Amino acid sequence: MQKRSSNRRSITGFAVVLVGSFAGCSSEPTKPSSGGEVHAGAHSTDADATAVGSGRPPVAIRPAPSLDRKHALTVHDMVRLERVGAPIPSPDGQWLLHTRQTWDADANQKTTSLWVVNADGSGTKRLTTAKGVADFSPVWAPDSKSLLFCSSRDGGGKVWSMRLDGGEPRKFAEFAVEADNLRLSPTGAHLAFSAEVYPGTTPEETAKRDGEAAKNPVKAKSYEKLMVRHWDTWEDGKRNHVFVLPLAWDADGNATATGAAVDLMKELDADCPTKPFGGSEDFVFSPDGNELAYVVHAGADRAWTTDLDVHTVPVAGGEAKCVTDAYRGSDKSPAYSPDGSTLLWLSMARPGFEADRQVIHLLDRASGAVRTVAADWDRSVGSALWMPDGKTLIVTAEEEARLRIFAVDVASGGVRPLVTEHWNDGVALIPANGNEPVRLTYAMDSFTSPAELFRCDVDGANRLRLTRANDARIDRIEMSQPEDFWFEGAEGAKVHAWVAKPVGFEEGKRYPVAFVIHGGPQGAIGDHFHYRWNLNAFTGAGYAVMTVNFHGSTGFGQAFTDSISGDWGGKPFEDLMKGLDAGLAAFPWMDGERVGALGASYGGWMINWINGHTDRFKTLICHDGGFDEAANYFTTEELWFPEWEYQGVPWEKPELFEKFSPSRYVADWKTPELVIHGANDFRLIDAEGLAAFTALQRRGIPSKLLWFPDENHWILKPKNSIHWHETVIEWLDRWLLPAR
Repeated sequence: MQKRSSNRRSITGFAVVLVGSFAGCSSEPTKPSSGGEVHAGAHSTDADATAVGSGRPPVAIRPAPSLDRKHALTVHDMVRLERVGAPIPSPDGQWLLHTRQTWDADANQKTTSLWVVNADGSGTKRLTTAKGVADFSPVWAPDSKSLLFCSSRDGGGKVWSMRLDGGEPRKFAEFAVEADNLRLSPTGAHLAFSAEVYPGTTPEETAKRDGEAAKNPVKAKSYEKLMVRHWDTWEDGKRNHVFVLPLAWDADGNATATGAAVDLMKELDADCPTKPFGGSEDFVFSPDGNELAYVVHAGADRAWTTDLDVHTVPVAGGEAKCVTDAYRGSDKSPAYSPDGSTLLWLSMARPGFEADRQVIHLLDRASGAVRTVAADWDRSVGSALWMPDGKTLIVTAEEEARLRIFAVDVASGGVRPLVTEHWNDGVALIPANGNEPVRLTYAMDSFTSPAELFRCDVDGANRLRLTRANDARIDRIEMSQPEDFWFEGAEGAKVHAWVAKPVGFEEGKRYPVAFVIHGGPQGAIGDHFHYRWNLNAFTGAGYAVMTVNFHGSTGFGQAFTDSISGDWGGKPFEDLMKGLDAGLAAFPWMDGERVGALGASYGGWMINWINGHTDRFKTLICHDGGFDEAANYFTTEELWFPEWEYQGVPWEKPELFEKFSPSRYVADWKTPELVIHGANDFRLIDAEGLAAFTALQRRGIPSKLLWFPDENHWILKPKNSIHWHETVIEWLDRWLLPAR
């Protein structure tokens, strides 16, 4: 249900497709032929999928369009685009280190390599070239002439080093377990990294224990407390812990480990980085390198509380201190001021609510006093970093479907916008270099462009694009630019939406509509190049697209975000219906008689809700959506989410669990529906998708189940993503474009 960020994943796998159709269903707008349609232009069968219990063959996969000619965006373009990572400036301010991920379709393998680009944009250089290898989490040496990084090469579990001026990577340090999330102390005296260990054991003891478990024919697991699994992984007792390795540097800038790595979390039964999505932002060195601040989600109640806490610990070892114990909500993203006098973190006030407004707290390390900066600013801060003078913070925050960069005055709390268009993430400071002052660098993407690196002055002026990793591909792709659309929604509120014309739009024609519903529900569809729900994947297939940032969406003020809790099927449903009505009235090229709705997570829940509350749609598509909210409470892993949204536990307050369960309204379901689910989705288990498909089949409604045994809440593997998109487009075509 909740919004989340992306992980690294492998890419092999297959899908199983189950199709059912019942004659005589009055809701079926167009009877598909018994042989089954495929998307226009398809001719190569997807051998990785299996169609079961159907007269239809597996969905056909179109060949990847040639880059020699202009063509509309397809999923094949999305998987072959290079994915550019966030910039990492060198200490001397000359270079920006970053990762680039590519996929080799023939070998069906990903490669993540390291690149540098000059901070003035004058030159780009690839540093690592091994195919099928993931090189990641790089950090600069203090002299900016070499770097350390993690890699999957040679079995993993090692830190590698290489010179910027050439040469092959060499093994720098080897551990019994895999290292990740490298951070170098400001003095260069210590390298911090994370590694999974059993609390109280060394990496060597952990590796030995894992080896013995692998040999044991009994694979049973036993538990005496929650969580037993999280996101897509069964708990095995191991925890992410932060280690520090002492270093020495020679005159040529080469590092040597001068001792063993020390676990700063020792016996602590908690994770840093926090699972499942934490990273190196969860721990940071003080400027003098003597202290480290880290974030943990500790305690036996971590399944039903959002109480993340910031701890500090001496790098030399010793007792850790919780500095946020007085705050019961989520506290994370610590950052020391340049002079070390102040510790910043981002804090949510309300415990149990993962979408509360995230504000900036500052701790005076000498006095222990805490104050909030920009307390009245009605935006949720996504990230924050200090300017060198300690007087200004550079922050990101979602606002009106964009991720914007702002400057915040530490003393007054005044906020100034710096970069306001599109989606801007991974913000970092480029140190002063010669005559060049401190500048900002960041990754910017948009509906029509994947992420590329940019640079600007600290006031947002003099913007310069630094990378062009995908220009040759993007130049061959036709995309539609969605436009903002506002309408009066529930309770008379001003509600935002996006509307996009199909590629190849012709005046006077009317086009079928893909009505996309976002998840979260505390999320939004922003001006962002999404690799799973890209609006241009539908405009490229000939559809008009509309999507609504309904009540509950983020970036439109905290009261607007709060308004969905306890009202899942109320104001959001009203916004969606009013938004569609307003869009059809304002844009006559959208054909209101041919509209299909599709969504994932909460959006998938809404699809099932829609099927019981209106028959205005010709077809529906539900990806990993909820069906029975009471049942889902007992099978999901993060219990704080339903307890907040439904105002209690189901045995004490069953009212909202019952009221907002789509399962209660199955008697009113009429619309053909495609149901998609991943077997490794522990947020919303696949039983929810199976239940929805069973209801559709038993009701005699044309329906289809697409089940991935190797995916979680998201479809992440390239070949699976291709199959997902082709299945979705084929289903829309079947009901909205019968002539195809």
